[in-house]
Amino acid sequence: MTTPLSLTPSRRSDGATLLTVVGEIDMSNTDAFATAIETTDGPVVVDLTAVEYLDSAGLSVLFSHSDRIEVIASSLLAPVLSISGLADLVTVHRVDAP
Repeated sequence: MTTPLSLTPSRRSDGATLLTVVGEIDMSNTDAFATAIETTDGPVVVDLTAVEYLDSAGLSVLFSHSDRIEVIASSLLAPVLSISGLADLVTVHRVDAP
């Protein structure tokens, strides 16, 4: 069964591509997640602030695109990105949860 995941591409005012991700990222939907990143031109800002769960398969997608992404993460997800080492490869913008 596929885990619910919403992927919404848009453009920021500075022209950068923004990929807003909502839901859970796991092995059941990483193909769609990877495709959403791969089918955008140029650098991609990946907004993970509404991601409730991220497993190692999702981290693997982020690592494989680390040369062209920036990440926006909640204060709950940011430590996972740091511990995994991804924060050493990409810029992670931390947004504190309300």
